[in-house]
Amino acid sequence: MRAISGLWRWRHNPLCRRTDLAEAWAGLLALLLILAVGPVIGAVTGTAAQDALQRSVREQQDSRRLVTATVVRELDRSPLDADPEAASGREPRTRVVADWTAPDGSTHQGTVMAALKTPHRGDHFTLWTDLHGRTAARPLDPATATTHAVLAGAGAALLTAGLIEGARRLAVWRMVRRRYARWDQAWDRAGPDWGRTGTGS
Repeated sequence: MRAISGLWRWRHNPLCRRTDLAEAWAGLLALLLILAVGPVIGAVTGTAAQDALQRSVREQQDSRRLVTATVVRELDRSPLDADPEAASGREPRTRVVADWTAPDGSTHQGTVMAALKTPHRGDHFTLWTDLHGRTAARPLDPATATTHAVLAGAGAALLTAGLIEGARRLAVWRMVRRRYARWDQAWDRAGPDWGRTGTGS
């Protein structure tokens, strides 16, 4: 921003070097690109993610059903047992052997996580399955999909801004390196004349 504000001061400044103006213009160009390109890329990415996630929501809701399962027996509790959908800890989950009937009418039995604190034989609980009765994860809901899409769009916009700023810093670094190299060359040319000024030699 200091370089950009310097553009106005350097318009008629005889001490202004070409590299000073180049750095200021690079900063201004980077700012304009961040403000113009970043939001566009974020919006495009967010829209694409929203379309894909909402399509996935519809597919999951069409292919998964909530069925009622019956506890056959509780299994020994293990500290390694964990349900990723119950990470909040608000709903107790226990590993049990249960029976359930699939949406296609077939019967199944298997080890599942039940939303029961102290399950007993004959207790009922709900379970997500596919249309053939295989256990499945809870389908993604539209609100969560939208949140993920917004985060994807924001992340893409921030990544774009970071890449543009990185390119600006790289360009300025190279300009500074060239400036220092020219200074070294100028000092090398002036060096042999040091100490001779005013000696009459």
